[in-house]
Amino acid sequence: MLAPPTGPTALRPSAPVSRRHAAAAVITALIASLLLFVPSHSARAADTLLSQGKTATASSTENGGTPASAAVDGNTGTRWSSAAADPQWLQVDLGATATISSVTLNWETAYAKSFKIQTSANGTTWTDAYSTTTGTGGNQTLAVNASGRYVRMYGTVRATQYGYSLWEFQVYGSTGGTTPPAAGTLLSQGKTATASSTENGGTPASAAVDGNTGTRWSSAASDPQWLQVDLGSTATISSVVLNWEAAYGKAFKIQTSANGTSWTDIYSTTTGTGGNQTLNVSGTGRYVRVYGTARGTGYGYSLWEFQVFGTAGDGGDPGNPGGPIQGGGDLGPNVKVFDPSTPNIQGQLDQIFAQQESNQFGDARYQVFFKPGTYNGLNDQVGFYTSVSGLGKNPDDVQINGDITVDAGWFNGNATQNFWRSVENLAIKPVSGDDRWAVAQAAPFRRIHVQGGLNLAPNGYGWASGGYIADSKIDGTVGPYSQQQWYTRDSSIGGWTNGVWNMVFSGVQGAPAQGFPNPVYTTLATTPESREKPYMYLDGNSYSVFVPSLRQNASGVSWPNTPGTSIPLTQFYVAHPGDSAATINAALAQGLNLVFTPGIYHVDQPINVTRANTVVLGLGYATLVPDNGVDAMKVADVDGVRLAGFLIDAGAGNSPQLLQVGTPGSSASHSANPTTIQDVFARVGGARAAQAQTAFEINSNDVIIDHTWIWRADHGSAPTGWNVNPADIGLKVNGNNVLATGLFVEHFKKYDVEWSGQNGRTIFFQNEKAYDAPNQAAVQNGSIRGFAAYKVDDNVTTHEGWGLGSYCNYTADPSIIQDHGFEAPTTAGVKFHDLLVVSLGGMGQYAHVINNTGPGTSGTSTVPSTVTSYP
Repeated sequence: MLAPPTGPTALRPSAPVSRRHAAAAVITALIASLLLFVPSHSARAADTLLSQGKTATASSTENGGTPASAAVDGNTGTRWSSAAADPQWLQVDLGATATISSVTLNWETAYAKSFKIQTSANGTTWTDAYSTTTGTGGNQTLAVNASGRYVRMYGTVRATQYGYSLWEFQVYGSTGGTTPPAAGTLLSQGKTATASSTENGGTPASAAVDGNTGTRWSSAASDPQWLQVDLGSTATISSVVLNWEAAYGKAFKIQTSANGTSWTDIYSTTTGTGGNQTLNVSGTGRYVRVYGTARGTGYGYSLWEFQVFGTAGDGGDPGNPGGPIQGGGDLGPNVKVFDPSTPNIQGQLDQIFAQQESNQFGDARYQVFFKPGTYNGLNDQVGFYTSVSGLGKNPDDVQINGDITVDAGWFNGNATQNFWRSVENLAIKPVSGDDRWAVAQAAPFRRIHVQGGLNLAPNGYGWASGGYIADSKIDGTVGPYSQQQWYTRDSSIGGWTNGVWNMVFSGVQGAPAQGFPNPVYTTLATTPESREKPYMYLDGNSYSVFVPSLRQNASGVSWPNTPGTSIPLTQFYVAHPGDSAATINAALAQGLNLVFTPGIYHVDQPINVTRANTVVLGLGYATLVPDNGVDAMKVADVDGVRLAGFLIDAGAGNSPQLLQVGTPGSSASHSANPTTIQDVFARVGGARAAQAQTAFEINSNDVIIDHTWIWRADHGSAPTGWNVNPADIGLKVNGNNVLATGLFVEHFKKYDVEWSGQNGRTIFFQNEKAYDAPNQAAVQNGSIRGFAAYKVDDNVTTHEGWGLGSYCNYTADPSIIQDHGFEAPTTAGVKFHDLLVVSLGGMGQYAHVINNTGPGTSGTSTVPSTVTSYP
């Protein structure tokens, strides 16, 4: 932040999801809760409530009026609540070993964001039956397959500042001598599923095997219908779990097949009850299906989850009992896909914006996709953690006759906190002639055709601190107005009106001429190297990811004939929140690429990218949170890895790095096929307790960093402070021949950027020193006052930078002096062009711009001090 200077909604009305869109908020919530509550009891006609009235214990209680027993008394007017600390647990002794089929959690307002359901035979050794890091509270019915005498909820992260609180904790299942399904391995999750039909695009077959009980498959309303899953290899099947939505099967069969053509019945019924059914079966096959012959309602068949348990046979991968991990699959509930015929697009966009407009540190994430076609009269206001993209091969394949807007009404006309949102790969014809995109950091504008002008300032021309444009064509004029700095790369514009401090252009046709410091333009005719960001598109009726090729000395847009490679989604592991790092790493090791669907991913080990040319693509600002002080992601020293479109948010443990590319000492050349890091952002603090030593460490040679914001938070929903969310270095570059285009790094305790590799280049740099330094001694660097924002180490003999700015705003101690904003060895091979430093309102001062060169800042004038060439 820069401080100011002076899926389509389901159509059936019986589905809980669609009813929530049909009425006013209060009535809607009541209907939704009833719809979730009522089926849960009728659904369990075959199951027994085992927990009510049994002995319950807990790790703690808030007070004497909220005992553990209150959660198993059958009274929704009494509750258990814990102390306000993590972790906490509540357990019930069922009195005998039981087969557990489902657990219902009726949360009070103080719910768990991350928790597990665990079972035990002895109350000491526990086995996970369910785990989530994205708990929603409310009334949750969880399908599980486990056995044990003791069952507990084990909470690890609270959603509020209070403890955990449950009105009721209900365990369903059966007692007796049946073999529990937990004896088998869950074979079906994430595998390829197909069906005889689907009700609509929002209820695909894959939704029944994604492990998410909030997504479902539903069929057309006719008989017969089927859903099948390919396990990847022949397996011995021991049980099948059917978690029916309200539209269930009255008569159906479970069948297996070796080839997907000839089927064998292993279970049959004509008296299906719906709900959550666990069927103990015996059979073998690679393919398993539910074959429905008579529906229980007037609608189609609908399953939240279809789970197949058993053991893989000899045809499976010996190192992976469940067989090979399948690519492709459902993109999850927070990916919204529209086509021109989708009803009420505007209403759905408005609903997302209403949630996300001021949700600066929330966990909700959204990806909005528009299929090729023409859309009239839309105004898509883009809030936090929302990405809007076209699904065409080229931007003009998706025509928006309307606006895609970012404004700052939520923040009283101040756009300096309009972070974490994006638009990509479509054409906009603005209603008024100019589209408004008033953003700050981490808000890329990529691959867009604006059939008019572009206004980068908020309504009223309040403070603004952006921003980044790439591979875009703006037919009219770009007006930055109050924007203090901006970088535009490999684009075409009709004109540019003004600049405040630092406007940088490389490879931009129509860019203003070089003029820094007056006017404030740094203009390079070409970008020495660039490769556009990978993007998802529709290849016929199937999703693919297009990976653009490397460009040398680029100028202008890469489209409509962008060179590159298309990779079908079936060659990607489609990750969902709750997937473990171990599963993701197994998929990567198997040779799959990786798509992160929108959400929060807690990782207890680094995501390891070890294969050359792997593509890792995030949708909707998917966010990785490293737990227990691990690195969030490590990339091996290999050719051509593409990292794009996700946020790494430091956790409470002290991670050595959040992202490491190449191991220390990496020496291989990747000049013909560099690794690229694009729209990958890092944050230390703001949303949660956090710390890290270094955010990004680049050890490989020839890496291209194309637009990043690496930020140690100065504000947030979680406390921030000098020793509250510590991190020393933002970007550490050890590799040679590394290029940064659009580099934003702010508020680290020592160097924001430290560069020790040879032949590094940076085109555009924006920086603020840490606001919260308590005093001069806290930032003293030996005999030097203050750590430079951008430090080139003494061993470096070749380095070059264009359009670099650093600002100080020492709010905790305005008397702090920075000897300089930039520090580098004085040698002919180390060159800088167009540098500036600014004191924001006199909150601290710079003595020089670079080393001992350049005038110091003066008083409270907020006027930049500049150096046009160094040495």
